[in-house]
Amino acid sequence: MYINGINLPNFMVAEPGESYQSNENGNRWVEVLVDCPGNSGLFTYRLPIHLEIKPGDILSVPFGAQQLGAIAIRLLSELNVDLPPEKIREVEDIVSKGFFKSAYWELLNRVAAYYYTPLIQVIRVALPPGLLGRSQRRIRLSRTVQDQETKTQKDKLSPPQLLSSLPFVSPTAQQILGLLQAQSAGDYSFAYLQQKVKSAYRGVRELLRLGLVESYLEPPRATRPKLQKAVTFIGTIDPDLTIRQREILEVLRRRGGEVWQKELLQICNASSSILKTMAEKGYIVIEEREVLRTEQSPALAQDYPKSLNAAQANALASIQALDGFAQVLLHGITGSGKTEVYLQAIAPLLKEGKSALVLVPEIGLTPQLTDRFRARFGNKVSVYHSALSEGERYDTWRQMLTGEPQVVIGTRSAIFAPLPNLGLIILDEEHDSSFKQDSPIPTYHARTVAQWRAELENCPLVLGSATPSLESWVSVKRQEAGGRSRKSEVGSRKSEVLSPPASPASPASPAHYLSLPERINSRPLPPVEVVDMRQELQEGNRSIFSKSLQAALQQLQERRQQGILFIHRRGHSTFVSCRSCGYVLECPHCDVSLSYHHTEEGAPQLLRCHYCNYGRSHPQHCPECSSPYLKFFGSGTQRVAQELARQFPQLRFIRFDSDTTRNKGAHRTLLTQFANGEAELLVGTQMLTKGLDLPQVTLVAVVAADGLLHLSDYRASERAFQTLTQVAGRAGRGDDAGRVIVQTYTPEHPVIEAVQGHDYQSFSQAELEQRQALNYPPYGRLILLRLSSLDPIQVQNTAQTIATALSTNEGFEILGPAPASIVRVANRYRWQILLKFVPDALPQLPDWEEVRSLCPPSVSLTIDVDPLNIM
Repeated sequence: MYINGINLPNFMVAEPGESYQSNENGNRWVEVLVDCPGNSGLFTYRLPIHLEIKPGDILSVPFGAQQLGAIAIRLLSELNVDLPPEKIREVEDIVSKGFFKSAYWELLNRVAAYYYTPLIQVIRVALPPGLLGRSQRRIRLSRTVQDQETKTQKDKLSPPQLLSSLPFVSPTAQQILGLLQAQSAGDYSFAYLQQKVKSAYRGVRELLRLGLVESYLEPPRATRPKLQKAVTFIGTIDPDLTIRQREILEVLRRRGGEVWQKELLQICNASSSILKTMAEKGYIVIEEREVLRTEQSPALAQDYPKSLNAAQANALASIQALDGFAQVLLHGITGSGKTEVYLQAIAPLLKEGKSALVLVPEIGLTPQLTDRFRARFGNKVSVYHSALSEGERYDTWRQMLTGEPQVVIGTRSAIFAPLPNLGLIILDEEHDSSFKQDSPIPTYHARTVAQWRAELENCPLVLGSATPSLESWVSVKRQEAGGRSRKSEVGSRKSEVLSPPASPASPASPAHYLSLPERINSRPLPPVEVVDMRQELQEGNRSIFSKSLQAALQQLQERRQQGILFIHRRGHSTFVSCRSCGYVLECPHCDVSLSYHHTEEGAPQLLRCHYCNYGRSHPQHCPECSSPYLKFFGSGTQRVAQELARQFPQLRFIRFDSDTTRNKGAHRTLLTQFANGEAELLVGTQMLTKGLDLPQVTLVAVVAADGLLHLSDYRASERAFQTLTQVAGRAGRGDDAGRVIVQTYTPEHPVIEAVQGHDYQSFSQAELEQRQALNYPPYGRLILLRLSSLDPIQVQNTAQTIATALSTNEGFEILGPAPASIVRVANRYRWQILLKFVPDALPQLPDWEEVRSLCPPSVSLTIDVDPLNIM
């Protein structure tokens, strides 16, 4: 099997504990995979005598005029005859030892093959940021100029006089020299100089020739462990010590004999010199120790296993009885106690020395879930996601490599967490589209990769959801029946179910369907009241809140209860239009309208693009006809918040959307404030629908359900049902009964009717019949080719060229090329080609490089396998 021109069977990496060939056994060279765009093959390097390099090590190697990260693939005792030994360069250093074991390596290869992605790009996703470092070219003042600067400072000359004393240089070179002299170190990266000075390369070349500057290569700045000085008491409190020294030793003794130096100096109000003296006399030892950078969480009371109802106990027993790889769909209604099943399934694994991986769709879910897991398992729980600092991710990543039994909770990229002894993988809210990466490549789905990883690690995979994706529903139901094609479990009697296989080449996997049909303590699902907003308008109610919702909000305040308001958009208004001529204010860089964002009273009104983040102030007059009559249309979270403040001034609320949760720790802070009763209402977007467990919430209201229903995407109905069902499930989880109000202009829509009845079965049956008729997933499969360019003609022509080239292949249907639903985003014009094929295997497309060769440099191409978003 070949990927990007590399023969995969030769990529095998030794398992931990197995012997490797070393330099002593005659190996003198190593083949590596280099982290360099456009170079996806293997390169040979000489093994330094002082480094013991093994396959799987992450290295730093010289490559051209820079140093790059690389992966050691295999050791060689003999060179290829075409390679002259004197031209082979030497490995610079080892960044991290023995990372890639065989099962993990196979997983990365599978992702690269399935998603048509260069292997090194998959490796970049798997590793923490900064580990595959890249050197940079820097320019600094030469020693001659630095000496002249010193003399200038003594003689109190100004910089122009210094420049005039140097040989004649061009204006460009003078500008670069001025920048370097203005900086205290006289040192800038070449990339920075190129940004600041036009044609900087000419000026730098001139200064190098004159000997006024030096060029050098700065090695990659790899992330390193954080070290901190610790003080250890090793002697006795001698009477000959000074009073001050005895006080310090007494503090050390009372604190167990070890304290961080910084903390000790603060407690004792002492200087480091006194500690140095005590160390020289042999009373204490001062040494650097590593401090782990981990996400901070509040102190939590110990939590203990809860008693399970019959359905939970059956689900837990079924999961614990699994031996080896199996796929489990845990279909539990909202509030049915899926998390408790997860916790009790993981507990015995940790005692056996195994680890567990728990994936959630949003970073916003991790604080609440992490707190619950840490209350049960203590410091064995780690968090791994993109909102952590580079240092936090690096330290957490290294902790995984130790092999200690642990639980890692993270978002989709955590599926690559290097846990060496994995006993269970859990995808909570497995239906959520956040598990799919649209860009950059690889455009992987964490659920698909999790299935491969569970198979390679020979451990169970649990997919949990109250509204399973139709792919998981059909796949598990079919496999549970023994892999035989049979009538659809959701009622279709006209055709056989064809579901996506576990991988392009894998047989059907063992699968189990487990149901949690009732809530904890037999609490009922909240009744869903659907309000027809057309009727409200006819009755004279022009508020964004129906009369029913207004009454419910008033009761919320009077009864001191809490509620959630869901709006599918953030901001204030979805667009601004002129009431005189109908002109809509649009983004100059994208083919979309600008949304109005209200900042604060008295501040300039701001219009912002939700695609490229372009912003401008709100005009006083229409740019088209100069009319002053501009009106805001549509409602976002800001406008709903403003209306709440106007109609219910005593009602306290918290906005919970991507505008208010940008800062680190904001998710935890806002949810903690709400849980502590600091507000009666939580107003937010999609984040509110994903797994939040807030027992005190009795009211959930969907302000405008129609915004989810009418989208040009074959998945629109499924997403709308999942979102509305999930947000409705936030109500009534505590002792008080819940209530749900859904406002819509189309109460007769099938999705609204299914949500009102909490009826997943009837919805899935109707939706699958439509998918089958159109040959869409799960009855067919898709690959979406996305092309974009600054040149609208070039991207259109390139799309046509690729579609023509693909038309010679058999086994798939080509739809397009066609412009994307939003043609221009950030001044880039976008075209798409959709390939539709049977679900048994991926089509034989040309490899990535061949497809990419059809694109000119100005056109970017992304191959999205199994796309969730085709708009």
